Amino acid sequence: MSVDLQRDLQRLREQATTHVAHWSSRTPIRTALYHLTRGRVDKRPRYTVGQLPTLNSPWQDTDSGRYFGWRCRQANLNGEQVFVVEYIVCLHCRIGWVDKPYTIEQYQRNGLAEAGLQALRADYYGTAWHTGSGHMRSSKAFWAAVGEGVPGGYLPRELCEHVARHGGLLAGWQLKQQGLR
Repeated sequence: MSVDLQRDLQRLREQATTHVAHWSSRTPIRTALYHLTRGRVDKRPRYTVGQLPTLNSPWQDTDSGRYFGWRCRQANLNGEQVFVVEYIVCLHCRIGWVDKPYTIEQYQRNGLAEAGLQALRADYYGTAWHTGSGHMRSSKAFWAAVGEGVPGGYLPRELCEHVARHGGLLAGWQLKQQGLR
């Protein structure tokens, strides 16, 4: 790895908490309509991963293109997306979930995932962090390393009823089955 690339990666890690551009597709009218009708009228936009914007910032926080209601924290280096993780936080329960962290193979083991997760913890101080899905066998060492000393420890945990009801991973029939709808 070249000295220039190492320096760029070091700068990117340092900018994880200070240089984050935020973008949301939420509009007050559509959000109000959704809440006033208790979810019966849902005109909120649903973007796919390919439709999400690339912001002119080393780190960006956008809507998730995969899960409705989730956010996506990404790191960009030289115009290329090098790290991404999806997350959601329940402000009522003070619990956050992360899912599907991914670093481009060329940049793995350079601290980008640790910096990104640490920045999320700083943004939501006092929140216990878990994963939304199970850990793959090959990633157990990663989760143990980044979860050390973190409330919740990034252990797998079911979504709380607030997140499951308003944009979680559960389908409508599963919500009814669990009595959340």
